[in-house]
Amino acid sequence: MDGTEAIEPLSRRAAGRSPGHTDPVISLRDATLAYGNRELWRGLDLDVRPGEFLAVLGPNGSGKTSLLRVILGRRPLTAGSLTVLGRAPGHAHTGRHIGYVPQHRSLPAHTMVRARDLVRLGMDGHRWGPWPARRADRHRADELLAAVGVTPFADVPLGRLSGGEQQRVRVAQALAADPRVLLCDEPLLSLDLHYQRTVTALVDRRRHAAGTAVVFVTHEINPVLGMVDRVLYLAPGGFRIGPPGEVMTTSVLSELYGTQVDVVHVGGRVVVVGAPDAAAPHNNHGNGPNGTGPNADRPS
Repeated sequence: MDGTEAIEPLSRRAAGRSPGHTDPVISLRDATLAYGNRELWRGLDLDVRPGEFLAVLGPNGSGKTSLLRVILGRRPLTAGSLTVLGRAPGHAHTGRHIGYVPQHRSLPAHTMVRARDLVRLGMDGHRWGPWPARRADRHRADELLAAVGVTPFADVPLGRLSGGEQQRVRVAQALAADPRVLLCDEPLLSLDLHYQRTVTALVDRRRHAAGTAVVFVTHEINPVLGMVDRVLYLAPGGFRIGPPGEVMTTSVLSELYGTQVDVVHVGGRVVVVGAPDAAAPHNNHGNGPNGTGPNADRPS
């Protein structure tokens, strides 16, 4: 099985809707986020609707990961308002309907939780006490593990898997929650081209079949360019929201960065030239050259 095959529960397969025709699942109004005296973004108005694929781009330190933390209820807004699935962020009921793929961090070698166990936690981790595995849950876990290509490692402790294998298991775990909202923080890091395509196809299939809204933080838009409905580009000079063809332009990015930035289209790919830190490669911990990332106590 690959990422293009149907794995959604039958109850959700008819739920897919085109973005823009239903109430938003994420709604930000006049939102501002600051760390001390450093303001990342101000006056952000954003609605994300069921089935929409929103790519969040920008340089390190622009607040991309911080936006996901705000949506998850792990970081309060400095000003403005946010609702997620009609409730305040962090609400217990809301959390059950959010799938989250964090930035990759290698797990310690002594981590003995199996890949299969982590995916199962995505289904019933919100429950109290031990629960016997239902046949349907076991079957769904097997389907998800197969979809991301880790069936041979299903019963291997996570600490013994490679970084790319661990990341694919995290994707399977996020989808196991049957999410209405899927938050992805640089999910393609540590993955080779084949598995980048597998994961992006799986995410795209999910949002079309089940109406799941996708917020996809990335430094590189090309792997998802054909799937993206809108881009939220965060930069030192503010932000822009719109279709990729309207945001990923020389004039818009030059204005956001306050310096000349050239956007070139080559063979169906977007190449950004001259944006400070915009295309800087990450290491396996997700930290860019300026030290921001999930392991640093700074915005990203």
